[in-house]
Amino acid sequence: MTDESKGKQSLQPVPITVAYGDGIGPEIMEATLQIIKAAGARLAIETIQIGEAVYNRGITSGIEPSSWDSLRRTRVFLKAPITTPEGGGFKSLNVTVRKTLGLFANVRPCLSYSPFVATKHPGMDVVIIRENEEDLYGGIEHRQTDEVFQCLKLISRPGSERLIRYGFEYARRYGRHKVSCFTKDNIMKMTDGIFHKVFEEVAAEYPDIESEHLIVDIGAAKLADSPEKFDVIVLPNLYGDILSDVAAQIAGSVGLAGSANIGSEVAMFEAIHGSAPKRAGQNVANPSGLLLAAVQMLVHIGQGDVASKVHNAWLRTIEDGIHTYDIYNPSVSTEKVGTREFASAVISRLGKKPEKLKAVNYPAEGKPISIRLKERRKQTKQLVGVDVFVEWNGSPESLGKRLEEIAGSDLALLMITNRGTKVYPGGMPETFCVDHWRCRFQAGANGGNVTHEQIISLLSRLVASGIPPIKTEGLFTFDGQPGFSLGQGQ
Repeated sequence: MTDESKGKQSLQPVPITVAYGDGIGPEIMEATLQIIKAAGARLAIETIQIGEAVYNRGITSGIEPSSWDSLRRTRVFLKAPITTPEGGGFKSLNVTVRKTLGLFANVRPCLSYSPFVATKHPGMDVVIIRENEEDLYGGIEHRQTDEVFQCLKLISRPGSERLIRYGFEYARRYGRHKVSCFTKDNIMKMTDGIFHKVFEEVAAEYPDIESEHLIVDIGAAKLADSPEKFDVIVLPNLYGDILSDVAAQIAGSVGLAGSANIGSEVAMFEAIHGSAPKRAGQNVANPSGLLLAAVQMLVHIGQGDVASKVHNAWLRTIEDGIHTYDIYNPSVSTEKVGTREFASAVISRLGKKPEKLKAVNYPAEGKPISIRLKERRKQTKQLVGVDVFVEWNGSPESLGKRLEEIAGSDLALLMITNRGTKVYPGGMPETFCVDHWRCRFQAGANGGNVTHEQIISLLSRLVASGIPPIKTEGLFTFDGQPGFSLGQGQ
């Protein structure tokens, strides 16, 4: 392809899917599109309807089946916030889109605009990259007994690896010097443990970038106290969800933060705030979060020249004190404006750069970050026992004696725990117990492998004895190493 043909191709409109959303969504989307079009964004827009109106038609996902065709066709989604109806039975549209389209990385830049937007941390410039598909957000929950509810936390090696690799690639592409990882693997040694382990493996492949791991509680405390010490942070889903909002708020305002949801095929761009229905139709909403998400979108689709023009004009507008109500401060603001007036102010500054805030300069053209997972040898997996969960309203001693009689000769009752605390044998009388018990069975005194037939036989005996299982978890070793947490005394 010649340079001339490349240039012509880059000027072709890029198809994107747009959803105006609910509440303040239509107003801030209109302002955002007006600004980026005025800046010369080359877009072919397809519009879909999502959110409250779709929920009210009985579609519990909040998105029409036909809308998926548009998203698969354009592979770029600019989405305004939506309102999810109150009450049960309605799914989170964000979670549905992220998981259905494989949007594994949620990228949220959080930086301060001091002194023009109030903040206690004028030097803050942090990018939080949150895993988007796994963890507790699988939504796999069960009520197992009269007293106990369960939510499964699922963390995978490949899911962790592609998120963490994206974090390091992002840091390298945008000149960031450090990637930090937050987990709670001192407690969740296997789920958070694999995320931390993969982080260390991937970090070793990027010697040009500093890396560090922190337990999430102290990491969160340090982020809130000294955010200027961080650069890029990668986190599992739940921690990332919480801390990205914390980071956006301590930077100045959640209303100024946009986010990108990146997948290998599709990407979605949105503000991180909600639909604010009480502010709808009043021309007061701040479009900045969605506008900055649109800037991320323009970079993603290779229109970095337009992204730079929009972002710099927005910075100049903020610097000139043209502020919406949410960030208006008489000591630094020069004019309080509405949504439409703010958009006009940004448009009038296209081509200008900030004088005090740091100007941006995105590459005019570029490809999205591509991630390739490292090949691994499949480990040898062997069944060595089973955890059986049962409902029981007596003492741990009475349950233990019953289960020892039921176990038979080929499987031995190793221990019973209640909410993770060992209560039999050798439990403490002070331990508070509920009606939910984990009972661990493994091979007899000599240990070794067990068969599925042995476990099925055990379960049949439990049912016949009036102690039916709630659920079971197979106990496996992988290359001889336990693939399960060990109880006290093991």
